[in-house]
Amino acid sequence: MNIFKKPLFIVGLAALSFIGLGFMEGLNNMSEDQGRGPSIGSKAPEIEMNDPNGKTIKLSDLKGKVVLIDFWAAWCRPCRMENPNVVATYKKYKDAEFKDGKGFTVLSVSLDRNKNDWIKAIEQDNLEWDTHVSDLKYWNNAAAKLYGVQSIPKTYLVSGDGTILAKDLRGSALRNALEKMKK
Repeated sequence: MNIFKKPLFIVGLAALSFIGLGFMEGLNNMSEDQGRGPSIGSKAPEIEMNDPNGKTIKLSDLKGKVVLIDFWAAWCRPCRMENPNVVATYKKYKDAEFKDGKGFTVLSVSLDRNKNDWIKAIEQDNLEWDTHVSDLKYWNNAAAKLYGVQSIPKTYLVSGDGTILAKDLRGSALRNALEKMKK
Protein backbone atom coordinates (compact mmCIF):
# COMPACT_ATOMS: atom_id res chain seq x y z
CA MET A 1 0.00 0.00 0.00
CA ASN A 2 2.78 2.47 0.89
CA ILE A 3 4.36 1.92 -2.54
CA PHE A 4 1.25 3.38 -4.22
CA LYS A 5 0.85 6.27 -1.76
CA LYS A 6 4.30 7.78 -2.44
CA PRO A 7 3.79 8.16 -6.23
CA LEU A 8 0.34 9.65 -5.67
CA PHE A 9 1.79 12.08 -3.14
CA ILE A 10 4.51 13.10 -5.61
CA VAL A 11 1.95 13.48 -8.43
CA GLY A 12 -0.21 15.58 -6.10
CA LEU A 13 2.73 17.84 -5.22
CA ALA A 14 3.60 18.24 -8.88
CA ALA A 15 -0.02 19.17 -9.70
CA LEU A 16 -0.08 21.75 -6.88
CA SER A 17 3.19 23.19 -8.15
CA PHE A 18 1.73 23.69 -11.62
CA ILE A 19 -1.39 25.28 -10.15
CA GLY A 20 0.78 27.57 -8.03
CA LEU A 21 2.88 28.57 -11.05
CA GLY A 22 -0.29 29.30 -13.01
CA PHE A 23 -1.58 31.45 -10.16
CA MET A 24 1.68 33.39 -9.98
CA GLU A 25 1.67 33.87 -13.75
CA GLY A 26 -1.87 35.24 -13.43
CA LEU A 27 -0.68 37.73 -10.81
CA ASN A 28 2.16 38.79 -13.11
CA ASN A 29 -0.28 39.31 -15.97
CA MET A 30 -2.49 41.40 -13.69
CA SER A 31 0.38 43.73 -12.90
CA GLU A 32 1.21 43.92 -16.63
CA ASP A 33 -2.42 44.88 -17.35
CA GLN A 34 -2.14 47.71 -14.84
CA GLY A 35 0.94 48.98 -16.67
CA ARG A 36 -0.73 49.10 -20.09
CA GLY A 37 -0.95 52.29 -22.02
CA PRO A 38 1.45 55.19 -22.33
CA SER A 39 3.73 55.84 -19.39
CA ILE A 40 4.32 58.94 -17.33
CA GLY A 41 6.92 61.11 -19.05
CA SER A 42 6.01 59.93 -22.55
CA LYS A 43 4.14 61.94 -25.17
CA ALA A 44 0.38 61.42 -25.04
CA PRO A 45 -0.79 59.57 -28.16
CA GLU A 46 -3.10 61.61 -30.37
CA ILE A 47 -6.82 61.19 -29.83
CA GLU A 48 -9.01 62.17 -32.76
CA MET A 49 -12.72 61.53 -32.39
CA ASN A 50 -16.09 63.18 -32.91
CA ASP A 51 -18.10 65.13 -30.38
CA PRO A 52 -21.87 64.58 -30.00
CA ASN A 53 -22.50 66.96 -32.94
CA GLY A 54 -20.13 65.12 -35.27
CA LYS A 55 -17.31 67.70 -35.04
CA THR A 56 -13.81 66.19 -34.99
CA ILE A 57 -11.82 67.03 -31.86
CA LYS A 58 -8.13 66.23 -31.43
CA LEU A 59 -6.06 66.15 -28.27
CA SER A 60 -3.47 68.22 -30.15
CA ASP A 61 -6.09 70.99 -30.56
CA LEU A 62 -5.72 71.53 -26.79
CA LYS A 63 -1.95 72.06 -26.92
CA GLY A 64 -0.80 74.74 -24.50
CA LYS A 65 -3.34 73.76 -21.83
CA VAL A 66 -3.04 71.20 -19.09
CA VAL A 67 -5.51 68.48 -20.07
CA LEU A 68 -7.20 65.74 -18.08
CA ILE A 69 -8.03 62.89 -20.45
CA ASP A 70 -10.98 61.29 -18.68
CA PHE A 71 -12.17 57.88 -19.88
CA TRP A 72 -15.72 57.36 -18.59
CA ALA A 73 -19.25 56.29 -19.61
CA ALA A 74 -22.83 57.14 -18.75
CA TRP A 75 -23.41 53.58 -17.51
CA CYS A 76 -20.35 53.65 -15.19
CA ARG A 77 -21.48 54.42 -11.63
CA PRO A 78 -17.97 55.17 -10.27
CA CYS A 79 -17.44 57.55 -13.22
CA ARG A 80 -20.70 59.34 -12.55
CA MET A 81 -19.81 59.62 -8.86
CA GLU A 82 -16.44 61.18 -9.77
CA ASN A 83 -17.94 63.68 -12.24
CA PRO A 84 -18.82 66.31 -9.59
CA ASN A 85 -15.14 66.33 -8.55
CA VAL A 86 -14.03 66.75 -12.16
CA VAL A 87 -16.53 69.60 -12.66
CA ALA A 88 -15.37 71.39 -9.48
CA THR A 89 -11.72 70.98 -10.50
CA TYR A 90 -12.45 72.28 -14.00
CA LYS A 91 -14.22 75.35 -12.63
CA LYS A 92 -11.39 76.11 -10.21
CA TYR A 93 -8.46 75.66 -12.62
CA LYS A 94 -9.79 76.35 -16.14
CA ASP A 95 -8.13 79.80 -16.23
CA ALA A 96 -5.11 79.03 -14.04
CA GLU A 97 -1.51 79.65 -15.07
CA PHE A 98 0.64 76.53 -14.87
CA LYS A 99 4.34 75.89 -15.35
CA ASP A 100 3.35 73.40 -18.06
CA GLY A 101 0.51 75.30 -19.71
CA LYS A 102 -2.05 78.07 -19.60
CA GLY A 103 -5.46 76.93 -18.45
CA PHE A 104 -6.91 73.52 -17.65
CA THR A 105 -9.49 71.54 -19.56
CA VAL A 106 -10.93 68.06 -19.77
CA LEU A 107 -11.05 65.79 -22.79
CA SER A 108 -13.87 63.41 -21.91
CA VAL A 109 -13.63 60.15 -23.83
CA SER A 110 -16.87 58.20 -23.50
CA LEU A 111 -17.03 54.42 -23.73
CA ASP A 112 -20.76 54.56 -24.34
CA ARG A 113 -22.66 52.71 -27.05
CA ASN A 114 -25.79 54.82 -26.99
CA LYS A 115 -25.48 58.44 -28.12
CA ASN A 116 -28.63 59.58 -26.29
CA ASP A 117 -27.43 58.11 -22.97
CA TRP A 118 -24.05 59.79 -23.48
CA ILE A 119 -25.58 63.22 -24.18
CA LYS A 120 -28.04 62.86 -21.30
CA ALA A 121 -25.20 62.04 -18.86
CA ILE A 122 -23.20 65.08 -20.04
CA GLU A 123 -26.22 67.28 -19.33
CA GLN A 124 -27.21 65.61 -16.03
CA ASP A 125 -23.67 65.81 -14.63
CA ASN A 126 -23.17 69.41 -15.85
CA LEU A 127 -20.00 68.56 -17.74
CA GLU A 128 -19.66 72.10 -19.04
CA TRP A 129 -16.46 71.84 -21.11
CA ASP A 130 -17.01 71.33 -24.83
CA THR A 131 -14.47 68.59 -25.46
CA HIS A 132 -16.54 65.40 -25.25
CA VAL A 133 -15.70 62.65 -27.71
CA SER A 134 -16.71 59.07 -28.47
CA ASP A 135 -16.86 56.60 -31.31
CA LEU A 136 -19.73 54.81 -29.51
CA LYS A 137 -17.87 51.48 -29.66
CA TYR A 138 -18.03 50.64 -25.93
CA TRP A 139 -14.84 48.77 -24.87
CA ASN A 140 -13.67 48.81 -28.49
CA ASN A 141 -13.28 52.61 -28.32
CA ALA A 142 -10.19 53.46 -30.39
CA ALA A 143 -8.74 55.89 -27.83
CA ALA A 144 -9.33 53.47 -24.95
CA LYS A 145 -7.46 50.76 -26.85
CA LEU A 146 -4.63 53.18 -27.68
CA TYR A 147 -4.32 54.11 -23.99
CA GLY A 148 -4.63 50.53 -22.73
CA VAL A 149 -7.79 51.28 -20.75
CA GLN A 150 -8.97 48.15 -18.92
CA SER A 151 -11.35 49.81 -16.45
CA ILE A 152 -13.02 53.16 -15.96
CA PRO A 153 -12.81 55.79 -14.69
CA LYS A 154 -9.29 56.13 -16.03
CA THR A 155 -7.45 59.43 -16.32
CA TYR A 156 -4.25 60.85 -17.76
CA LEU A 157 -3.00 64.33 -16.86
CA VAL A 158 -1.18 65.89 -19.82
CA SER A 159 1.02 69.00 -19.86
CA GLY A 160 0.69 71.87 -22.31
CA ASP A 161 3.40 70.30 -24.49
CA GLY A 162 1.64 66.91 -24.59
CA THR A 163 3.69 65.03 -21.98
CA ILE A 164 1.89 62.65 -19.64
CA LEU A 165 2.40 63.97 -16.12
CA ALA A 166 0.27 61.53 -14.10
CA LYS A 167 -2.29 58.73 -14.32
CA ASP A 168 -5.42 57.85 -12.36
CA LEU A 169 -5.77 61.11 -10.45
CA ARG A 170 -9.19 61.62 -8.90
CA GLY A 171 -10.76 63.97 -6.38
CA SER A 172 -8.29 65.71 -4.09
CA ALA A 173 -5.30 63.96 -5.73
CA LEU A 174 -6.10 65.73 -9.01
CA ARG A 175 -6.57 69.10 -7.28
CA ASN A 176 -3.31 68.64 -5.33
CA ALA A 177 -1.39 67.83 -8.52
CA LEU A 178 -2.77 70.91 -10.27
CA GLU A 179 -2.04 73.09 -7.27
CA LYS A 180 1.61 72.00 -7.32
CA MET A 181 1.81 72.78 -11.04
CA LYS A 182 0.59 76.37 -10.72
CA LYS A 183 3.01 79.23 -11.37
